[in-house]
Amino acid sequence: MRRCFHLFVLLLIVVSVAPTSARAKGPLVLAAASLQESLGAAADAWSAMGHDRPVLSFAGSSALARQIAAGAPADLFFSADQDWMNVIASQGLLRRGMQTGFLTNRLVLVAPAGTGRRIIIGRGFPLGRALGKGRLAMANPDSVPAGKYGKAALTALGVWPSVARRIAAAENVRAALAMVERRQAPYGIVYATDARAAPAVRIAGVFPATSHPPITYPLSILARSTHPDADGFRRFLLSARGKAIFRRYGFGVK
Repeated sequence: MRRCFHLFVLLLIVVSVAPTSARAKGPLVLAAASLQESLGAAADAWSAMGHDRPVLSFAGSSALARQIAAGAPADLFFSADQDWMNVIASQGLLRRGMQTGFLTNRLVLVAPAGTGRRIIIGRGFPLGRALGKGRLAMANPDSVPAGKYGKAALTALGVWPSVARRIAAAENVRAALAMVERRQAPYGIVYATDARAAPAVRIAGVFPATSHPPITYPLSILARSTHPDADGFRRFLLSARGKAIFRRYGFGVK
């Protein structure tokens, strides 16, 4: 009886997974949340060339790295900083010789569209006063790349102590952006490409590039990948046509 029950459960799992697996033929790409529109457009372009469309899964790079370390059956990792790519590399989970520093970005301060004034971001700028009774939305500054860049910038500018207890920490940069879009926070720190993708926010200020480590997006195939299109899609992203797509969405390319 118990054996029949186990066979029944297994059958249910197979039935529930099979339709999804049949549709999900392209390589699985784990990518930073800030790449949603641009990488989606690149996947569409690759598909239009006659390939199976890659399966894209977006989250904070820290969460994705933990999934990879836990054995997620993915093919490519597209991180929003080098640190998390290094963590995966140190565990022997990247295919040797396949890591490429690819994209760049800018860090900006955003506010809900139609509110407030432009803020000149510089040493000691009055961010705490500008927040009023509100909080500053940003990705988790302890782990998520956008939050780490943001904390580094605020620290370098001498502003972090005035806002450290007023952070609305989000699981990724898009969640931080959503807080500002919904007017749950008067200001937020996101990438310039995120602000560009959200008409409900405006850029209130741009952080000096020297105030934080360079923003870079490395791309690599994972060591456990066996998908025949994984390297082809990677090379497409790095091609002139692929780079043009990312430029269109506001990224810098190396």
